[in-house]
Amino acid sequence: MNHLSFPSPLLAGTLLLALGMTFSTPAAAENDSIPAKKDKPHLTLGGYGEVVFSRNFHSDNIYRYQNPAKYRNDPSHGRFDVPHVAISLEYYFGKGWRMGSEIEFEHGGTGGAYEQEYFEGGEWEQETERGGEVEMEQFWIEKTFFPWLNVRAGHIVVPVGYTNARHEPLNFFTVYRPEGEANMLPCTWHQTGLSIWGEVGSLRYEVQALAGLDAFKFSQDNWVQNGAASAFEFSVANKIGLAARLDWWAMPELRLGLSGYYSHTMHNSYPHDLEGNDENGNKKRYSDVKGKLAIGCFDFSFEKGGFRAMGSADYGYLSDASTISSIKQNLTANTAPTDKSRVGKNAYALGIEAGYDVLRPFAKSLPKAGQLFVFARYDNYDSYVPASDMAEAPYTHRQVLTAGVNYMPIKQVAIKAQYAHRFLRHTFNDEPSVSLGVVYQGFFIK
Repeated sequence: MNHLSFPSPLLAGTLLLALGMTFSTPAAAENDSIPAKKDKPHLTLGGYGEVVFSRNFHSDNIYRYQNPAKYRNDPSHGRFDVPHVAISLEYYFGKGWRMGSEIEFEHGGTGGAYEQEYFEGGEWEQETERGGEVEMEQFWIEKTFFPWLNVRAGHIVVPVGYTNARHEPLNFFTVYRPEGEANMLPCTWHQTGLSIWGEVGSLRYEVQALAGLDAFKFSQDNWVQNGAASAFEFSVANKIGLAARLDWWAMPELRLGLSGYYSHTMHNSYPHDLEGNDENGNKKRYSDVKGKLAIGCFDFSFEKGGFRAMGSADYGYLSDASTISSIKQNLTANTAPTDKSRVGKNAYALGIEAGYDVLRPFAKSLPKAGQLFVFARYDNYDSYVPASDMAEAPYTHRQVLTAGVNYMPIKQVAIKAQYAHRFLRHTFNDEPSVSLGVVYQGFFIK
């Protein structure tokens, strides 16, 4: 079985930094740009969407990592999917005030239907018809005071990591979002809070105060990915999270970005009954368990001529991971909306991709041919790096080599095709796949 060597996160991060070049995308998301100087009310309407077909040449049995040999020769399986369809609506009222919103349908949305069961005496039953999601990904009100001072309040995107800051499908070559960050962080990460951001010369900054993440939603396979989700009609905010991002355009072709997040994640669940004092005035057993979460990310993008490249390096730390894992497994009720798997003390994700437009040399003779990027990508990530007293889960460490093409007949549409080979440690089976996607990203009214 093929197996790639395991580079340390520090060595790989140093290598990415030394390369200093990445896939370039627009300087900032459209709804993060300074409004036009003309102070007239106007509407902006746009969005993005993805349609995907995949064939996975490996088992899809849930026990394939517990007993790899048993499932080594399982048949391949195919999937059709609509990963994301988003509709963005923004209105500028004038005098520096504007509203932004975005509704996203994930995996075709969700739905249910009633059926009358003939074999159960005509009993009516409600069944889930689709397993997707419909989410209000953004809704905010913003006031621009100066180009360097904008205040935004509402449900906002948390721009920690490359993918969260630039999650639209034309901002990366792969058919699916880069899987390292998507398996480690909420993606797209959106929460309710307050944001202050601005632009000063070649710098753009943003700082945010948000509802904290919930440690009881963390998991072995996805680290803190589901920590921002709420099963209730509100987001629990017993603890506040802080996020920040800084982008620097070192030159027109090169952008460097730093982002990070910090919060206490324990005691940010409902009901709030594991912290404080009991009826006798004694401190409750888990009051001192904080679940301090710190995430640091570096990303960069580069574009010149027909060459594009991007890269990112993310590293995270969670204190009290062993204790939190024990509490999740033994204390919460079976019906509670929590995750009972262990959560790692650390997680990391490294990724780099590059592509070249092979039609660029023929642009003058074939002006309507569009662009055809041939690309390659490498990912190295682990969603579960345990503390010394915790059990191992070696299947969570993965390396992925991806190669493919992106054909863009027009600027707003891309047809993507790729072959990806996911390498697991030698005791597990590798996971190759082929995928085809059609995506769009653009504005209808601007």
